[in-house]
Amino acid sequence: MWNSYKMKLWLSDYKDWYCVLGRRGIQLSKKWSQQTEAMDAYSRKHPRVPSGRAEVGLFCQEPPQLGNPYLEDTFLQDYLKSHLPPKVFTEMSIDLERFGVRLKNEIDPLGRECELNPPRLQQFDAWGRRVDQIITCAAWKKMKEISAEEGLIAKAYERRYSNWSRVYQVAKLYLYAPSASLFTSSLAMTDGAAKVIESLDIPRPVQEAYANLTSSNPSKFWTSGQWMTERKGGSDVANGTETVARELPDGTYTLHGLKWFTTATDSDISLTLARIMTAEGQVEQGSKGLSLFYLETRNKEGKLNGIQIQRLKEKLGTKSVPTAELFLDGARAHRISAEGRGVASIANMLTITRIHNVISAVAFMRRMITMARDYATKREAFGKSLKDHPLHMQTLARMEVEVRGAFLLLMEVSRLLGLEETNKATEQDRHMLRVLTPVAKLYTGKQAIAVTSEGLECFGGQGYMEDTGLPVFLRDAQVLTIWEGTTNILSLDILRSLVKSQGKVLDAFFSSAQAKLEAAVSLSELKPSVETVQSALHKLGRFIQKTGSKDQAGMQLAARDFAYTLARIYGGVLLLEYATRPSASATDTVAAQRWCHQELCPIDREEKNGSYNTEAAFLDLSLVYDGSPVLKGKL
Repeated sequence: MWNSYKMKLWLSDYKDWYCVLGRRGIQLSKKWSQQTEAMDAYSRKHPRVPSGRAEVGLFCQEPPQLGNPYLEDTFLQDYLKSHLPPKVFTEMSIDLERFGVRLKNEIDPLGRECELNPPRLQQFDAWGRRVDQIITCAAWKKMKEISAEEGLIAKAYERRYSNWSRVYQVAKLYLYAPSASLFTSSLAMTDGAAKVIESLDIPRPVQEAYANLTSSNPSKFWTSGQWMTERKGGSDVANGTETVARELPDGTYTLHGLKWFTTATDSDISLTLARIMTAEGQVEQGSKGLSLFYLETRNKEGKLNGIQIQRLKEKLGTKSVPTAELFLDGARAHRISAEGRGVASIANMLTITRIHNVISAVAFMRRMITMARDYATKREAFGKSLKDHPLHMQTLARMEVEVRGAFLLLMEVSRLLGLEETNKATEQDRHMLRVLTPVAKLYTGKQAIAVTSEGLECFGGQGYMEDTGLPVFLRDAQVLTIWEGTTNILSLDILRSLVKSQGKVLDAFFSSAQAKLEAAVSLSELKPSVETVQSALHKLGRFIQKTGSKDQAGMQLAARDFAYTLARIYGGVLLLEYATRPSASATDTVAAQRWCHQELCPIDREEKNGSYNTEAAFLDLSLVYDGSPVLKGKL
């Protein structure tokens, strides 16, 4: 039997060689031809057993390829060209195109290396000494160098392009984020720390730190952490912060407490909140008892500054980011806010880090669509390319509309921030920045999860395979709805902005929306969409007038739908405005129209359904705990 099998293989190989020789013009003798015919007859009678190569198949799917992210993103290019002064656009575009080459050839492979080599904690050395060293891969360290070289923080503070400097920085971060393996998390907190220090007029203890945080020199560049979350939670810092600060004779402090969740723990410095303890051992509770402190993570000898690293956190995503639980045991620190003004002092930091959150959300969506778009030209199913299947194109088109709306929200917030930082913002601009920042953060975070999940489907089973590098976008996207405030926390924050401004924030929203719609209403192809948005604005105004300050409980129940309403209406406004510019394309018009096809004012629908009254709140509780032993007999 074995000899028969070997004979089959030999005959097959012989026939292959005979064909090759024939193609090369080498003629074999008649005797050899007769032998070959006999061999062919034998092969037909005894079919060849498939070889290992035949068993695995000969087809290999061509994978999607990343090109130059800047050149592939015509929407980004068109936005910048439409909004920036010509000279500024030319200079920025040259740099972004160059950066795109570096992203494709260098940074994207480094990001993959970071993902495959997450940080680890070495708590003790070989001799039993506690060292608490977070070990990161070479690629992660290289990301820090690149961030400095590319000025990913510095661009915003050099202000070479005045109020457009923020837009420049955001554009670079937007291109960088999908390839950076979440090094952008470190950059978000670094940017936030620099902003806080700048807003405090750069106090003397942190002058060197500010210079390093905003440096474009890799040998000087520092990153910052943000250590706010303690065991009682992260958003409610007023009631959740237990860390205390003890003042020393030289005016510095020592910090004592446990920080439950610290991101980018390998950073050079950090900002953190603590309660100052009096000589009698008393501390003031609530937000008035919190002050803001600056500390360097290591002393001049390179040892940890009164810090013990308890453990690294095990997370769903963001695995390349060192995230740790820390015990502060006498960490030396400087108070940089006025005593009891810690929460107020970090307001600027929250604005920055939330905008960074939006950057990542929009960037992840854009990268997923870019890769799916390329793949659709390479993958064939049922006899034709995916791009030739109308249903597949419809799915991608719907994703594209979501990303365009999200992108314009991001760039509008960035534009407003640039105006504020250069003292060019009007009162309306400042109010719009205040309300749009949490709106954009919460809405794009939700969008990112939906779009990246849909995007994975565009690759079929390969979208679920870790070694394709695709699933990481969905895992990392989940953090965007949690970090820097969950959807509900941000929804309530939006309500606080209305109350604190005595309604001026909302006045600014309506005024800005109507002003941006003026040009679009005169275009026949956009007029129906404009009317849809104006109807949604009217419904929103009617709801506020009816509920408003009269029913605080009802407004809290409506907070989430209220935030979604603001996001959808203003997304539509921005898309319509964008479609009216002189260089607008037909697809700009289609994108605006399709965005406006969705429910723009969900708060009106739910109010009519009775979702915000006292009975609805009770029914919500009953539905959740119906039959549950947790609250049995207590409802």
